[in-house]
Amino acid sequence: MTNQRDTVLEEEYEHVSVPLDKRKSLLSVSLVWIGFPMIITGAVTGAAIVAGLGFIKGILAILIGNLLLFAYVGGLSVLSSKKGYNFGLQASITFGRKGSIIVSGLLSTLVIGWFAVHVGLTGTSMNQAFGSNLLVMSLLGGILYLLVTLIGVKALTYIGAISAPLFFILGLWAVGDAVSNAGWSTIVSYSGNGSIAFGIAITMVIALFADSGTMTGDFNRWSKNSRESLLATASAFPFANAIAMSFGGLITASALGNPDFFHYIAAKGGVLSIVAVILLFLNIGSVSAHCLYNGAVGWANILGKKMRTMTVILGIIGIIVGIFGIYNFFITWLGILGVIVPPIGAVIIIDQFIVRKNADITENLRIKAFIAWGIGSLIAMLVEFYAPYFSTAVSGIIVAGLAYWALSLSDQKVNQPQLNPLQR
Repeated sequence: MTNQRDTVLEEEYEHVSVPLDKRKSLLSVSLVWIGFPMIITGAVTGAAIVAGLGFIKGILAILIGNLLLFAYVGGLSVLSSKKGYNFGLQASITFGRKGSIIVSGLLSTLVIGWFAVHVGLTGTSMNQAFGSNLLVMSLLGGILYLLVTLIGVKALTYIGAISAPLFFILGLWAVGDAVSNAGWSTIVSYSGNGSIAFGIAITMVIALFADSGTMTGDFNRWSKNSRESLLATASAFPFANAIAMSFGGLITASALGNPDFFHYIAAKGGVLSIVAVILLFLNIGSVSAHCLYNGAVGWANILGKKMRTMTVILGIIGIIVGIFGIYNFFITWLGILGVIVPPIGAVIIIDQFIVRKNADITENLRIKAFIAWGIGSLIAMLVEFYAPYFSTAVSGIIVAGLAYWALSLSDQKVNQPQLNPLQR
């Protein structure tokens, strides 16, 4: 009986490195990732980008944004697989043991916000499509997603293996249906409404996964080596995320369909309505479980608790918040993430790839990392308000990384021993 329980509920290594003999295959980690961004939310975001920029520019922004995401998340994933550290431990190297509590606590709270968003989205979608009770559907979805997360990273692999192919198949069908009615010439010539700048579109792509992308260590610590970790990341960015966004963009440019596949398929009626419901709960369940897992691992590390204990506590909080309509603030969440989150990952990348390649957790607080994060976020905020044609997320990443590098170089010069003139 105990052996069966251990087989289902594996050790999650919340507080230590994942041992090499417990690491998972490339396919397993890739399925964890591919099931995360190939979601309805991605299609809706892609639709908004194409609606604002037009088809050609919109697809270009989606591709560039996803390549930048690959570089950003890929860098962090390589670092996490080297030591087998989750994000909280990885952040402790750069920000210090106590400093990481601030960083990890912030991101772990934000992902619970995303969990709540998708709990609310479940109820809202069912209510709009079938008139179902919004509260009941949100509650049902939240409980199901919590139960999946309790199983651990293994469940993220399984749900990704089911959710992503289903989304891809139904997405191809929806796109084919839209294209056959509108024609490629109509889609390619779609000019959009000009409501957003190119840089804002790139920020929207990055911000959609800025939080969990920064926390990639929670997933990629299970990779056997850096090469497999990078390949697993590529399955999400650019592959899965670009596909989901492009599907939404194509349907929008056809001017004939709803980029939300659930509503698009549900509107067909009959058996397809049942398929739409299955898609909704699997699809939203995948992203919700990923977000709750991130939050649970993060807070478990901070509080010295078990991941599954925090899953129950944070899941209940997320469900309560979700049923009160946080989904209405979806765009606000993207804006906040685009400003404050990407600079964190930039500082970690520069620190552990360039400044202190072999560093480990040795200090309680590293002020320079916080200064660089603050500078990057400040510049990103200024770009957000005064230079919308630039990308908020990209600006924050570049400035935070350069600021940390500059601060580290100045620190090295100060600590360099001064030679006596006679010794020169």
